[in-house]
Amino acid sequence: MPVLRVLSLALTLVFLFAPAAPVSAQNGTITTVEGTSTATRAEADAAIATRIRDILHELDGYEDVTVVVKAGIVTLRGTTLDASLVDDLGALVSRVEGVVAIENEVSLSTSVSDRLTPVWDRLVRRAQQTVAFLPLIAVAAVAFAAVTWFGFALARRHQPWDRLAPNAFIADIYRNIMRILAVIAGVVVALDILGATALLSTIMGAAGIVGLAIGFAVRDTVENFIASILLSIRQPFRPNDAIEIEGVEGKVIRLTSRATILLNWDGNHVRIPNATVYKSRILNYSRNPERRFSFDIGVGYGTDLAAAKTLAEATVAALPFLLKTPAVNSWTTTLNGSDIGMTVVGWIDQTETDLLAARSEAIRQVLLAFEQAGIEMPEPTYRLLTAETGAAPAAAPAPAKTPAAGAGPVGDGIEVQDVAATAEQELEKMVNEERAMTEEDDLLTLGERRE
Repeated sequence: MPVLRVLSLALTLVFLFAPAAPVSAQNGTITTVEGTSTATRAEADAAIATRIRDILHELDGYEDVTVVVKAGIVTLRGTTLDASLVDDLGALVSRVEGVVAIENEVSLSTSVSDRLTPVWDRLVRRAQQTVAFLPLIAVAAVAFAAVTWFGFALARRHQPWDRLAPNAFIADIYRNIMRILAVIAGVVVALDILGATALLSTIMGAAGIVGLAIGFAVRDTVENFIASILLSIRQPFRPNDAIEIEGVEGKVIRLTSRATILLNWDGNHVRIPNATVYKSRILNYSRNPERRFSFDIGVGYGTDLAAAKTLAEATVAALPFLLKTPAVNSWTTTLNGSDIGMTVVGWIDQTETDLLAARSEAIRQVLLAFEQAGIEMPEPTYRLLTAETGAAPAAAPAPAKTPAAGAGPVGDGIEVQDVAATAEQELEKMVNEERAMTEEDDLLTLGERRE
């Protein structure tokens, strides 16, 4: 036991009187080692300064920056031409080994000469580069001109565009597309010679954005142009066709790249935008030469409707300009206050017979036949009520009348007026003269119909 006590006392004395070890920094703090000489610190500072100067020498914009290092603390003084260089300088120097702290005293230069000199140097360098590239630029320009000239020369030819296109308008579109492709091909070849093909994607992207903006700005014009192309391909009507578009009736004069021109029944020119024509319902009266006319007639309530119907159909069918098929027909339509309405229809060949004249003559002949047969066609009557007299007495119903025994359709003794399509022929003559006088392009063809 005494021995153990002696050993414990000896160990305690050793720990109490042992020399203290150097204290190291924790958590990344700067450590201080005793015994470091002043010469060693100066050499370390010089090495840090040399390293920083070498780095700044390799970078542009730091020519006027000076570096001073003392005890690991870096002091930067001087000027630069760009504020971003000042901000980047601290992060750049902090990555050098041995740097303890940084005092960045670099400021932005406001000297006019310092700022203009680099600009002038850049201009001189670019001018020298341009002069050096002049032979290559000349070769690229010649290549662009050759490719473009070839494309334009091919576009000026009539063939194969006239053979491929259904009309002259589409052929011109093909030629314009060929010219555009020639210009694009020339640009690609020139940029490839200059080694700047990457610039082509930028140019095409910018052109696409500009084209999209222009397309929205002139949407109606583009829509009308596309409608002109589709109408020229479909050919829904021909010159001299009688059509109706949006309530406008007339003869077709021509189809241009912007509008459809009609000659209405009053002899006036009507221009309808092709976009409206393409989206509208087109009623073509000339497509089928056979055309139906109709008219209404009223008979009294006491009339034998079956006999009146038979007489009206026989009278109209006996007209020499009426077609046998489809046959003449009639039917009862309305019960009015004073008469019973009937509708009579018949068919004609409108290439030989005027529609309005045929309808007028049919009405006249039916009226004559009804008068000869004694069929009453009463006028509208009205019953008036007054406070003094009260209601007017009701009229007695008229006895039923049947056509006279000798009544029948138009006979040889009744003259039939001329119903030839002379007015239609005169309008066609006016349209032909108009087409001959005007040199404006016509997208309509006179060949076989496509619709």
